[in-house]
Amino acid sequence: MKASVSKKYGPPAVLELNEVEKPIPKNNEVLVKIHAAAVTISDIMMVKGSPFITRFFTGLIRPRRAIQGTEFAGEIEAVGKDVKRFKEGEKVFGSTGADCGCYAEFVCIPEEGFLDIMPDNMSYEEAAPVCGALAAWNFLKDKANIQSGQKVLINGASGSMGTAAVQIARYFGAEVTGVCSTTNLEMVKSLGADKVIDGTKEDFTKSGETYDIIFDAESTSSFSNCKGSLTQKGIYLKTFPGIAILLQMLWTSKIGSKKAKFSATGLLPVPERLIFLKELKELIEAGKLRSVIERSYPLEQIVEAYRYVETEGEVGNVVITVGHSNNS
Repeated sequence: MKASVSKKYGPPAVLELNEVEKPIPKNNEVLVKIHAAAVTISDIMMVKGSPFITRFFTGLIRPRRAIQGTEFAGEIEAVGKDVKRFKEGEKVFGSTGADCGCYAEFVCIPEEGFLDIMPDNMSYEEAAPVCGALAAWNFLKDKANIQSGQKVLINGASGSMGTAAVQIARYFGAEVTGVCSTTNLEMVKSLGADKVIDGTKEDFTKSGETYDIIFDAESTSSFSNCKGSLTQKGIYLKTFPGIAILLQMLWTSKIGSKKAKFSATGLLPVPERLIFLKELKELIEAGKLRSVIERSYPLEQIVEAYRYVETEGEVGNVVITVGHSNNS
């Protein structure tokens, strides 16, 4: 089968399209025929091995998994003899997490892994980047306990996680302010934002406005910068790990009423994430949440896809589509 392989850390050019052996599912696994996979900032971090903290999960010297990619949508090709939840031909989506393997024609996933049936009203391309929405759901609903009537600011509202966060915050009845670039203001409004701020022209931390929740979906700000823009019991949410946010989480958990929070959604127990996914599916099926897809690249152009996300910053989601040869 065709797969994108990286045997060392580095820039997107380390990704090479190779022929590799097609996996065979174990008794408790399903074999998924991949149709689409997401390209995310987290995936880029895994390929680069930067920041270094990511290597504790992906391999200290070189990638533990040669085939990258963590989020997918596809069709079940075969099931192991002990599998009960799924059957051949079902359309599924999910994530392999640190096991990676999604930039390929096929991947094997344990039945008890992060895997579920796709909503009927989603395409493979729309379903593949579901983890961005899952992270936004985790941050806003679970970590911040978002409530109707609260004022919520989404920094990076036009990105993969931000576009989902705007819709989720709106669903909960919050007053939503989205921060993005000039060209994306109307798109963010169309997702349900009550107000939009052009981040290239205005610093939201200097506007004098305060918010119950500041969700830094692109991690370009900091708790220190945003503290003055939080209400007395406001919560600052940061999406990417770092020493500063971890120390601030510890400090604010003990002192003061304003809180800084971070969560590694992909490292939460699978049963907990599947509960989140079930809740998200209800929103998707009800037409309350949709994936914003900016660009789609074939697997053969994965290096170009990585370069685009790394250098330009995506609007919504960027996905890889996987074609299948006749003998696959």
